[in-house]
Amino acid sequence: MTNAFPSHLSLQQATRFAALPLRNLAAEYPNSLAHVLNGPGDVLSPRRLHPVFYGSYDWHSCVHGWWLLVRCLRRQPDLPMADRALVLFASHFTPEGAAAEAAYMEQPGRGTWERPYGWGWLLALCAELELWPQPEAKTWRAALRPLEDHIARAFPAYLAKLTYPIRTGTHFNTAFGLVLALHYARICGKTDLAQAIETYARTKFLPDADYPAHYEPSGDDFLSGALTEALLMSMLLPASDFASWFTRFLHALPFTPAIVADRADAKGVHLDGLNFSRAWCLRGIAAALPESQQSKLLEMANAHESASLPFLESGEYGGEHWLATFAALAVEGLWA
Repeated sequence: MTNAFPSHLSLQQATRFAALPLRNLAAEYPNSLAHVLNGPGDVLSPRRLHPVFYGSYDWHSCVHGWWLLVRCLRRQPDLPMADRALVLFASHFTPEGAAAEAAYMEQPGRGTWERPYGWGWLLALCAELELWPQPEAKTWRAALRPLEDHIARAFPAYLAKLTYPIRTGTHFNTAFGLVLALHYARICGKTDLAQAIETYARTKFLPDADYPAHYEPSGDDFLSGALTEALLMSMLLPASDFASWFTRFLHALPFTPAIVADRADAKGVHLDGLNFSRAWCLRGIAAALPESQQSKLLEMANAHESASLPFLESGEYGGEHWLATFAALAVEGLWA
């Protein structure tokens, strides 16, 4: 398999990307709180409800902000902000805080909460902690274990009742959640979870053909339904089988960078995320294809990344609280 990604995160890139979550992970407000109230006692502040993941505007963005911070520190241990970041980890990743996060998910009415996007990112964070040689990382991973175990158990049960995969370009996209969960399962040796994902993907996605990718994007998308599904299948199928499947699935590649009309609009700026996630998917798909089929995908990936990377620090919290994660995916992928 060819490495279609430009490189691992450089010190300059890691410093740039890490600066954004460091600014936001302990910022409780503004906060977009998705919260099922089971009674008046549940009317609590974000930090009371989520002692670990209360920052960065919403729970899932906070989770993947921590993922990004681990990735940047793992790639570049000498980051200029490393000491500050380690102090932040120690203050947040406590057994008491993580136990409260797990207990929150187990309350009535919260079985669908953050499913599958936040679930997938929590597992990806655990995989990144598993790979990080920082001595304290094992302690912080252990603190998250109740939450990790809850989600790892919940994923196969969810797939067993998900008759129809969700193909939207937002948080509910099935394939994206499964990419993250499969990565975790392989890193952390969760063979039952990996098998459940493969069985589901082969059953639901392998028959797909003639995907109407010309309908993408919609104005709220930060994921490509077509490319996310293809990336998942590239992780599961042998190279020759994937090449054949991909040809049936996408006869043409009508992907041009999305145009962001207003980066102050928190939904409109999703399209910057789409450009980054498309670049990531296109490079990951290219890596699974013969070299003769790679050049067009890589050209498109470069164009998508270039369209949004200059605007990462827009000054608008709607984008700055989350986009750096997807920029990092575009640069080096998930499983680097």
